[in-house]
Amino acid sequence: MTTLTLPDLGVLDAPQWSSLTGAHAHLAEGNDLVLRYPVDVSPFAAVRSWDHPDVWDAIVDVVGHGATFPGPPVGVAVPPGWRQLEQHGGVQLVETEALRPRPDAEAVVLGEADVPEMLALVERSRPGPFLPRTYTLGRYVGFRREGRLVAMAGERLRPTGWTEISAVTTDPEHRGQGLATRLVLDVAHHVRRRGDHVMLHASAANDTAIRLYRGLGFALRRTTDFGAVLTPEA
Repeated sequence: MTTLTLPDLGVLDAPQWSSLTGAHAHLAEGNDLVLRYPVDVSPFAAVRSWDHPDVWDAIVDVVGHGATFPGPPVGVAVPPGWRQLEQHGGVQLVETEALRPRPDAEAVVLGEADVPEMLALVERSRPGPFLPRTYTLGRYVGFRREGRLVAMAGERLRPTGWTEISAVTTDPEHRGQGLATRLVLDVAHHVRRRGDHVMLHASAANDTAIRLYRGLGFALRRTTDFGAVLTPEA
């Protein structure tokens, strides 16, 4: 078996920052310490360092008062006047030699004209955040049945050397047919052709998704936390 040589894994400790200062810099809004995606593209945002003394003021400068912002890692104290919101565990997975990407001739590329259908599918299947311009983050593909979009997957974060596969979802009426597997492998194939490697995030509670990804050839790299804080009122 060919040994898989992976790019720098360290950027995956802060994939949002790497994306917003790299491949997605054209989408970045913010300042020297805090960057975010446009609010109709993604809820993700990042800081250069949670240890910087001005980082909390810089967050308010970007998102304003009484606004939400992705929370800091466990162990970083939230200042007075800020409120910790929901927080739950997640996992980060990276490809291994066992992953066998392949293109799928039935997969259709999705774009601006497909946004209403993409949003409707997300409403039915609840894969996680997907907004009207999320499709601008990368290549999105899907399957149709009788003209209706019933499954999709695509590219989200782009840390240096990597592409995150995301929005992997299937209409509840069409699950159990292997559609998600086929789309993940198709997305991975095109990411590899571009020269990147693939990674994923999933809720630690989503055993079904984690088993799927591990069965395809992804391995757990680390656990993480997803959460948010509320900035102080003015």
